[in-house]
Amino acid sequence: MNEKLHRVNYLKLKLIMKIHYFGHSTLYLEVNNKFILVDPFISGNLKAMHIGVNSLHVDYVLLTHAHQDHTLDVEAILTRTKATVIANHEIVTYYEQKGFQGHGMNHGGSWDFDFGRLKAVNAIHSSSFPDGSYGGNPMGFVLKTQDKTIYIAGDTALTMDMKLIPMFFKLDLAVLPIGGNFTMDVQEAIVASEFLECHRILGIHFDTFPPIQIDSIQSVERFAAKGKDLILLEIGQGIEV
Repeated sequence: MNEKLHRVNYLKLKLIMKIHYFGHSTLYLEVNNKFILVDPFISGNLKAMHIGVNSLHVDYVLLTHAHQDHTLDVEAILTRTKATVIANHEIVTYYEQKGFQGHGMNHGGSWDFDFGRLKAVNAIHSSSFPDGSYGGNPMGFVLKTQDKTIYIAGDTALTMDMKLIPMFFKLDLAVLPIGGNFTMDVQEAIVASEFLECHRILGIHFDTFPPIQIDSIQSVERFAAKGKDLILLEIGQGIEV
């Protein structure tokens, strides 16, 4: 009996998804014993200088679009770790031409990776590399594991397409930009959470630069007034899903 209980508890522990926030839109996910770095912009973010980017174990780099504040550290990480980059076809081709390995996707497509099933969904933004190269269309991603599902919106405006996601997925967490100016703001993120039918929100893309500064206390209160939990992590902090 004890052996059976131990086995059940071990399986539950194994399936926990851990998410660390490394500033701006950079996330570090531990999913099914795989490590996924999302939109790495660490070395150029003065607020994240204490994060040891060169010591991170990375199996996959997940990119929502090509802007520098989402791709700055990609090449250094891929060179050191030999990780696989996952992004739209154009971004993956860009890195494959530099000798790196990748898995290209496009809107509406899904693929089963060893960490879970990933679906590429629409985002309304722009996408180009710092050198002017075409970065394809921006994306968001829905990540589904055996018992957890999260939505990573990337940089996006509020879009009616978000209403499609709960038709196919029951979200445990939505990762939404809230800084305004370049993306949707706090009020629009509240509407997005309603479209997504998700009440637990992790805020990203805020406070890095003056144009995207927010009032954190007021933002949390505005979400709470709608019965929703806005999570604003300090850089380096993490949560379990």
